[in-house]
Amino acid sequence: MNITRRLITVGFAAVMAAGVAMPSFAADLIAIITPSHDNPFFKAEAVGAEAKAKELGYDTLVLVHDDDANKQSQLIDTAIGRGAKAIILDNAGSEASIAAVQKAKDAGIPSFLIDREINATGVAVSQIVSNNYQGAQLGAEEFVKLMGEKGNYVELLGREADLNAGIRSKGYHDVIDEYPDMKMVAQQSANWSQTEGYSKMETILQANPDIQGVIAGNDTMAMGAIAALQAAGRKDVIVVGFDGSNDVRDSIKAGGIKATVMQPAYAQAQLAVTQADTYIKTGKGPAEEKQLMDCVLITADNAGKLETFALSE
Repeated sequence: MNITRRLITVGFAAVMAAGVAMPSFAADLIAIITPSHDNPFFKAEAVGAEAKAKELGYDTLVLVHDDDANKQSQLIDTAIGRGAKAIILDNAGSEASIAAVQKAKDAGIPSFLIDREINATGVAVSQIVSNNYQGAQLGAEEFVKLMGEKGNYVELLGREADLNAGIRSKGYHDVIDEYPDMKMVAQQSANWSQTEGYSKMETILQANPDIQGVIAGNDTMAMGAIAALQAAGRKDVIVVGFDGSNDVRDSIKAGGIKATVMQPAYAQAQLAVTQADTYIKTGKGPAEEKQLMDCVLITADNAGKLETFALSE
């Protein structure tokens, strides 16, 4: 052993013998739990949250629950077991997730929800969601305009267990139903899935070949619908989505999908981490648990400014 190493070893032993605690250099941990990153919206959430957490000096644990409430519960257990200081969560169901968030709270770990609400207050510290109703109204107004205020249309719904699916549908209909010449000939859930959007659109089109428009509860279903319509040679059908993904941006620029509504996914996730950081350091949460962030209509006019659920100036 060289003299330098021996002095360090002896010094460490002396400190320990004196009962002086050695400093810990491990950063606090923030767990980030979302649905599958196969959907670019959820990936943007995870990327945004992780970037902000690391900027603020935290370690991160990024996990995926695949919209499975049981798996989500297991991942909450993992976060608890790892001693996470906070959980950033895009949940797996407005009712099914309450118990998991309560479990984290009981373990002393605060949860900060993004994108999707739960049907309870006082369990999470904050719930930061897009103003889905406002966004749906924006999309519906553009849809009606593109349709010339008349024609047969189809609605593709999101997962029925997801509160946002119902809110968006209500926002759509509170606008569209004001136009008596707009007639909905089919309404089916495609569970937020591009594959289901394609298959449901194929089936609906066979039964209703005279449709002029499709309004979808999210962009992945809209992408499935436009693919099925194009495969059937129906480039005349107007399709409008919701989320603001890069895929739909590119489709709009290419003349496929006509419009979407951007949710600020990246900004929501970063705000949640900022609030978690404040809570960890001060014990203070935001003034309001439920917070709404407005959505933005995306058309051919501004699609070029859209990148990863954020709009450049």
